[in-house]
Amino acid sequence: MFVPQLEPVAGSLALSALVAALPLATVLTLLGAARLPAPRAGLAGLAVAGLVAWGAYDMPVGQTLSSAAQGALFGLFPILWIVVNALWVYRMTVRTDHFDVLRRSFGQLSDDPRVQALVIAFCFGALLEALAGFGAPVAICSVMLVALGFDPVRAAVVALVANTAPVAFGAMGTPVVTLAQVTELPLDTVAAVVGRQTPLLALLVPLLLVALVDGRRGLRETWRPALACGFAFAVAQFAAANYLSAQLADIAAALAGAAALAATPSARRPATERVRAAVLTGAHGADVDRVDPRPEVLRAYAPYALIVAVFSIAQLGPVKELLDRATRRFDWPFLDAASAEGQRLGANVFALPLLATGGTLVLLAGLGTARVLRVPPRAALGEWLATVRELRAAIVTVTSVLALAYVMNLSGQAATIGHFVAAAGGGLAFLSPVLGWFGVAVTGSDTSANALFGGLQVTAARESGLPPELLAAAGSSGGVLGKMVSPQNLTIACAAVGLTGREGDLLRRVLPWSLGLLLVMCLVVLAQSTPVLGWMLP
Repeated sequence: MFVPQLEPVAGSLALSALVAALPLATVLTLLGAARLPAPRAGLAGLAVAGLVAWGAYDMPVGQTLSSAAQGALFGLFPILWIVVNALWVYRMTVRTDHFDVLRRSFGQLSDDPRVQALVIAFCFGALLEALAGFGAPVAICSVMLVALGFDPVRAAVVALVANTAPVAFGAMGTPVVTLAQVTELPLDTVAAVVGRQTPLLALLVPLLLVALVDGRRGLRETWRPALACGFAFAVAQFAAANYLSAQLADIAAALAGAAALAATPSARRPATERVRAAVLTGAHGADVDRVDPRPEVLRAYAPYALIVAVFSIAQLGPVKELLDRATRRFDWPFLDAASAEGQRLGANVFALPLLATGGTLVLLAGLGTARVLRVPPRAALGEWLATVRELRAAIVTVTSVLALAYVMNLSGQAATIGHFVAAAGGGLAFLSPVLGWFGVAVTGSDTSANALFGGLQVTAARESGLPPELLAAAGSSGGVLGKMVSPQNLTIACAAVGLTGREGDLLRRVLPWSLGLLLVMCLVVLAQSTPVLGWMLP
């Protein structure tokens, strides 16, 4: 059994943490500074992680390769499985022209591109995050914005920044459910605290989106609908997370935000030609005034209604139990790893949820979509294969970065970084969201980051006298802000809007906003650990 050391470099936690951070630093540097394509940056980061695991942490080569293989498989299934199937549904709507019908339906709410960004990237994106997550909202929303006439870079940046507030409750609450499991804290308590942190982001993000679309003018002219949308989203997310169900928090929030936009008079005012000319640089928004027959509009919304229905049915007790029976568990070959405390890790056993996973549920909804949209079986299969071909660069990136994450986790690199942050003492409350941000930046998943650092956050909280539920939630809430700089998300966004190879450009555009919002979350959690905002905790 391999038992990692926390301080393998000169017996120093600080030096060990510095070495352990090299893989992530490699990926971000190659992406942002060297402008290397994401697949090559991901593979380089994986190589560095393997060298650090073997050279500094004495992890046997066989176990290092085995842990990387497990991470790559996890990247393929369930993460890429859900992305491929979600984009397959989208491609079928494009093939049948129902994507244009849906776009025109959204566009008729307002012809103002700043409001359209709120409707599509923030509200509709939150609904997709609630149902699917794992990159699907960024891919679909960025394409919709491009189809409305947005510049591809602007569309991708808006979609990435918007995909923050709903992430902690995404994929039917999977991140907070996982957090409750690994920390052994009550789900209701964890969800309640997260539901008192991320809604604060929901107040800020819509304002930031209209500024990203149209600068100061956009903020000055559309702050009312942006604030109304963010406020309704925040209230609904808070209420659902605290008093209803964590699994329904984002669905309620997305619908509330969209309803608030529709009810705000200034959101329906026509945009001036000056605004449209300044923002819409594409050539696809000219037919937005066309009125489609009601049956076609209903068909355009049908794929997403089917996804909602399938996921809702899958959450029913008897159905959920039936789906869980198809899960296969087996000992992962050539891997026998323990934590730094000597406890055998759950990663030694690999679970393959064949049916009880978001990708399979989206696949079922996709089969229903093909029938509703009257796509022949051969054409539907062709679109699925074309989706895989289109995402081949993203597949390399996601599998390599997940392999990197697993090597860092099982070799002890992640634990070293976590203990270094946990050693901050009184500053732990401030740094706790940073640890979550780091985890999501590496793995691309708030769920994975919660599994990686959730237990450590609780242990550190108890040692420092802070509420364990506060720091557990803080890691998840801070993690949502790492989503926009994750190499996987950057690659998915670029692949969706035809910017393959320009992941570094997107990283430089979104990194300042990611760090700025992270600072806000750090200050909120710090204040919640004191009497200043301590009254916010349940």
